[in-house]
Amino acid sequence: MDISNYIDYTLLKSSTTEREIIDLCNNAKVNGFYSVCINSCYVSLAKQLLENSNVKVCTVVGFPLGSMSTEAKVFEAEKAIEDGADEIDMVINLGYLKSRNHVSVLKDIIDVKLAIGKTPLKVILEISELNKNEIIKASEICLDAKADFIKTSTGFSKSGATLTAVKIIKKTVRNKAKIKASGGIGDFDLALKYIDAGADRIGTSTAIKATKSRRQIRNTKIYTNYIETVLKSPSSTSVTTKTSKGV
Repeated sequence: MDISNYIDYTLLKSSTTEREIIDLCNNAKVNGFYSVCINSCYVSLAKQLLENSNVKVCTVVGFPLGSMSTEAKVFEAEKAIEDGADEIDMVINLGYLKSRNHVSVLKDIIDVKLAIGKTPLKVILEISELNKNEIIKASEICLDAKADFIKTSTGFSKSGATLTAVKIIKKTVRNKAKIKASGGIGDFDLALKYIDAGADRIGTSTAIKATKSRRQIRNTKIYTNYIETVLKSPSSTSVTTKTSKGV
């Protein structure tokens, strides 16, 4: 099964070169990934490289700590949009959250969301720094702020995504926001597990492709979405016959 449209192909190292961005964008086009996720200094370059393709440009704001002022995050987000960014991933203010200053956490997200308008906003929680109750509270604040996605991790902390955290977030937000699992997801089978757990997007620095193994995936979320799509197509009868023999 193809999961390319779930992939935010990511390169956020501080040492990233222009050559690496060019390679990233070319690989994203070849593999049909949903987006590239890069630092904001390369947004203009990536936008040019991806012109006439379906690959979107995603960039990060307040990265990787999230502890700068709201005004700084807003300026960074607006400049990224001006340069051509299609999506914004902002880091939550963990200090405010840990202080239970929930009003300031909410305002931080709302101000960025208002600044970028209809551009999708993903809020990075950094789950390795949070307990279960804090993950739930942060997710609820993201809903109140009208964030489009909740993202698990920056990839620059103690650990990345966990299936447990994705399930907690999914139970909290249900279908009111989407989920991006990011950090430590480097192969097809693991990506499928996160999609099954509720992730709508996978952030990874690996060009994940379907394995050649005959792994049984009839009960996976992506398989269900595939069947729903083909059943709506004009040739659904013939396709259904083929898929009934197994995938």
